[in-house]
Amino acid sequence: MRKIFTLLALATLVTGCSVTSPSMAKLTNTATHTKVCAVQPTVAVFADLQVSPTKISYFFLPSQTVQNGGFDNIVNTAVREALIANGNADVLVGLEQQVKYDANGAVESITVSGYPAKYVNFRSPGDDYLREVAKGAQPASNAAATPQTGGMFGALKLKK
Repeated sequence: MRKIFTLLALATLVTGCSVTSPSMAKLTNTATHTKVCAVQPTVAVFADLQVSPTKISYFFLPSQTVQNGGFDNIVNTAVREALIANGNADVLVGLEQQVKYDANGAVESITVSGYPAKYVNFRSPGDDYLREVAKGAQPASNAAATPQTGGMFGALKLKK
């Protein structure tokens, strides 16, 4: 009797799991019902950065919620609060941070300083800019970024 129940249980386990089922045969392909759209190209946008000549400094005491986000969250929150308190600028250029830790190693306070800046003069690259780039000339917006004296060793002359 025990052998019959063992064989019956084994047969149920072997035949109970089926790889294919009738419900899988009824699936339909929905790819013919989807709409395919053409991808639009991304357009570049240029902007100028107007940096304030006045350096600001902001003292920030992080709450426990801010501290739970980690060190980067503390710095980012301090910078955001500094920008809001000083004219609602977009970015803090030349960021300096002074952090004071408590005895447990947690951030007690942070002072951030830098120059507030705003993005202005948003524009698309025009035909004149594209022509300058095609010629290999340096665009006017990047002219001040690279030295015109030949780089770091421009003033150094070697003897022949």
